[in-house]
Amino acid sequence: MAQVLPFYLVCDESGSMAGEPLDAINASLPEIHSEIGSSPVVADKTKFALIGFSDDAEVVLELSDLSMITSIPGLTEKGGTNYSSAFDLLYDTISQDVQKLKGQGDQVYRPAVFFLSDGQPGDEWEGPYKRLTDPNWSYHPNILAFGFGAVDATTLQQVATVRAFIADGTMGPAQALREFAQSLIQSIVSSGSKPAQNGALTLSVPDQVPGFTALPADEI
Repeated sequence: MAQVLPFYLVCDESGSMAGEPLDAINASLPEIHSEIGSSPVVADKTKFALIGFSDDAEVVLELSDLSMITSIPGLTEKGGTNYSSAFDLLYDTISQDVQKLKGQGDQVYRPAVFFLSDGQPGDEWEGPYKRLTDPNWSYHPNILAFGFGAVDATTLQQVATVRAFIADGTMGPAQALREFAQSLIQSIVSSGSKPAQNGALTLSVPDQVPGFTALPADEI
């Protein structure tokens, strides 16, 4: 029986994300794949998925073993931001993934989500978000949120469940992605051979990320 951490990179593909930062995110994805996969202990425990969302959210890369991923598709501009469909999709995707993993006999950590956006959610997003983060759902994910452009601190603090960062304009998201990959590695390695308690894993989240301002953790 394996202890598995489902890790989802969920990225806004709205028009305003085109160019930088989408280019930087795409350039970083192979590095994240390599970084997490470089440790056999970590690679065995991590399954990675990539979700791009815009007006019509869609799964770009299904949850897979890192060793099975030969190439990661690039994110592209697709339209406006729709948080509601993104959270609905993420909930359904996690539910299906966890069911599949548990059916294989795996023990599943609470999923980790790295969420990037530059948009503001509309009124319709609260229902899907509350369902996704409902503590009565055993596999409500740990969400680390990064914001760019027009996104504001209030939105990020509403979306994040672990930590939120907002771009300060001095650096793109590439370093942030690498920092998060490192934090995942540290979290998994430090968990050692201990069994997950109620599907939980204490994530090691960096306090500071170059190019981003950390929002107060006690407000998340």
